[in-house]
Amino acid sequence: MPTEEPTARRVTTLELFFDLVFVFTLTQLTVLLAHDLTFRTAGRVLLIFIVLFWMYGSYAYLTNQVPPETNARRLPLVLGMSGFLICALAIPRAFHGGGVAFGLGFLLVVLVHSSLYALFHGLSVLSFATPNVAAAVLITVAGAYDGHTAEAMWLVAIAVQNLSPILASRITGKDADSRSLVSARVGGLDPGHFVERHGLLLIVAFGESVIAIGVGTGNLHLDLSLYGAVLLSLALATALWWTYFLRDEALAEAALHRVSGRGRFRLTMAAYYYCFVPMLLGVAVLAAGVKKSIGHLPEHLPAGPAVALAGGIALFLAGNVAFRAVLHIRPLGFRAAATAAVLATIPLGTGVSALVQLCALVVVLVAMLTAEARWGYCTQAEGESA
Repeated sequence: MPTEEPTARRVTTLELFFDLVFVFTLTQLTVLLAHDLTFRTAGRVLLIFIVLFWMYGSYAYLTNQVPPETNARRLPLVLGMSGFLICALAIPRAFHGGGVAFGLGFLLVVLVHSSLYALFHGLSVLSFATPNVAAAVLITVAGAYDGHTAEAMWLVAIAVQNLSPILASRITGKDADSRSLVSARVGGLDPGHFVERHGLLLIVAFGESVIAIGVGTGNLHLDLSLYGAVLLSLALATALWWTYFLRDEALAEAALHRVSGRGRFRLTMAAYYYCFVPMLLGVAVLAAGVKKSIGHLPEHLPAGPAVALAGGIALFLAGNVAFRAVLHIRPLGFRAAATAAVLATIPLGTGVSALVQLCALVVVLVAMLTAEARWGYCTQAEGESA
């Protein structure tokens, strides 16, 4: 049964409020990473964010199809926000005694989501609520353990989450029509609202990263060196904003409008979950690197901050290249080359100074955007006209 395109609408202020609360989790991940810039901590940050962003995406689908237009919907959404806030507060100790609190907050997030989605899907909500609840229970139980055991349970929970689109077609099992109805409805989301929602999330993430950098300067002497570091950091955030918002958002919406049903669902999953994970994590990692280097501009950097500075930008660019590839947005080559170029700045940080590495990163991004504007779009236009 074909589905009608939903009426285009804007993101509500409550949804934006929800995003502000969710992005606090990114701030907490930045703090966690800045406190201990090691590969193990980075791995744990990745586990936490993948779990949380899965449910953020689930809420984005939810409010796209069940708009918070009545108090009966708004109040549960605020309860879901409370669950995300509990998770965010527990992040610094998620693997050190605070895992149960994190898990219970996450379970609240999942239960509220499932209850609200039942307004749209009825009992068919069990097809995706069951894996989500199972993942939340696993994470809660993992809170009682330490070390590799807890990490292994988190990995299993992530596997359950990512298998849920497949499991969803089997759990409600007996009625094929009900399964196809669920797929058609989820695939019938409003592209304009969905793209705008994720764009606003990215903007808030940029803002929170700048705030985190500002807070990190609180105990430092305000001199020209510090102001220079702050301005260079702002230049990096601005260049990343330019990378996505100049063209990608509008072209992504057009790409989603060209497909419908399951095809649209798969495309949104690929672009706005799998590709957005490295983009958002890149913002957090970059902020951690800046916080660790901002007071040491003339000095050689330890490997951790130098890798975080370059690695955060490389993560963002790699995610953006994948995002463009999935949605058939061109060109890709300039951004792929810049991904490698920013990683090449790591020796500048460790061998020369933080100032030189920050300047080099700004130069790479500006060169990428300039070259793309000068040659990339011209080549694309010529190819389309031919």
